[in-house]
Amino acid sequence: MSTAPIPVSPEGVPGAVLDPSRIAAEDLTYPGAGGTAINAYLAYPAAHAGARPSAHAPGSLPGMIVIHEAGGLGEHIRDVTRRFANIGYLALGVDLYTREGGPPPTGDLPAIMERLFAMPDERVLGDLEGAADLLRARPEHSGRTGCIGFCMGGRFALLFACCSARLDATVDCWGGFIDRSTPEEISTPTRPTPPIELVANLACPLMAAIGAEDHNPSPQIGEELRERLAATPHETYVDVYDGASHAFFADYRPSYRPEPAAVLWGRVVPFLARHLQGSPRAAAAEPAQTADADSSVRRT
Repeated sequence: MSTAPIPVSPEGVPGAVLDPSRIAAEDLTYPGAGGTAINAYLAYPAAHAGARPSAHAPGSLPGMIVIHEAGGLGEHIRDVTRRFANIGYLALGVDLYTREGGPPPTGDLPAIMERLFAMPDERVLGDLEGAADLLRARPEHSGRTGCIGFCMGGRFALLFACCSARLDATVDCWGGFIDRSTPEEISTPTRPTPPIELVANLACPLMAAIGAEDHNPSPQIGEELRERLAATPHETYVDVYDGASHAFFADYRPSYRPEPAAVLWGRVVPFLARHLQGSPRAAAAEPAQTADADSSVRRT
């Protein structure tokens, strides 16, 4: 484990961490698929540093897995992880490029695409399940765990929610290639089933965010996703954001759009709080919501 000084968030970003003393954070590793040590960044409220809740009672912090975009577990994703810690989560930013030694060179799109298409879905799912298990084993953990992913991470968040029972709520932010494996192929050995085809197996409430000007995923793919989600028993949303394209929450990129990003954060926070705050027993006692009542498209 290692720690480093915690910076403030970039000025004006949604959920900005303005008082770093509120947050404790550390780099660590955990066992992923096949027992491989996966790099990660853990952040949580500083008030919980060193705390040891009773072995007979759960902790008070819900877990939150943050899955990076194609650029890897960089400073932006670390800052997003700290933003969740700042509002009361035990947040873990995972490094799915651990085995490769980090992300491909910035700006080398062919190398990035080659890397993405070569990462086996089964291996990634093992790495994400390991992340959920790590959070669950922490004494601060409340018993509930959520997940949010951006770009390639959004795809993996959707896949995770449809292939595992470890999550209690999921947010898919513009997950690309949810309807096919590559631009040319529906299925490949490393990505055998597009996540959208697995939606019938969705295990938890889900929110998806799509830019109206995006092409991967496009609003049309979002509509197909919404229709499939409507057949599940969970609370689900597919939100389309006008004036935004891909990666509109990434405040370090030209694609950043402050107003849609603020609206997104304003929806994500209460959605996650609804499903992750409180006791797991209380959540199990809540009646299942009907798809007709709770599946919707919101245009922003």
